[in-house]
Amino acid sequence: MLTIGYEGASLEDFIATLKAASVTMLLDVRELPISRRKGFSKRALSDALEAEGISYRHERDLGSPKAIRHQLHEDHDYDQFFGAFTTYLKSQRPLLKKLAAELDGRVALMCFERDPATCHRSIVAKQLETLTQLKTKHLGVMHGAASEGARAGIGEGVPTA
Repeated sequence: MLTIGYEGASLEDFIATLKAASVTMLLDVRELPISRRKGFSKRALSDALEAEGISYRHERDLGSPKAIRHQLHEDHDYDQFFGAFTTYLKSQRPLLKKLAAELDGRVALMCFERDPATCHRSIVAKQLETLTQLKTKHLGVMHGAASEGARAGIGEGVPTA
């Protein structure tokens, strides 16, 4: 299982990074799948991924609830944020179990933050890791990957199953 954040990335480099990692499904764990960054709102992202053979799934209930996000913006206390989100995530145990039964190692959990240490997706990944025994690897978007990938054939001929 993989995780990735799109902060500072172009859509092209983001997709090239996913393809280089042989990702077959992107699991969007943002509560609200909208973005000011071009191409990263739900519909545009889903369409772009599908065109590249990567499926898209949004799980709103794995996003950080508004009240928890707003508290973080007020006090910048990541320990409190992660504690509150972990407590919230306990209420999503049935969804996590359902997902665990459906996931394989070619899935990438996505949110905004580049650094997984400052993103709730790390908590989601840990919970899924416990349920699936899959190990988590955090991907960083390879800047320039789209142009380099086109020249090097990144993503072509890579087994997806």
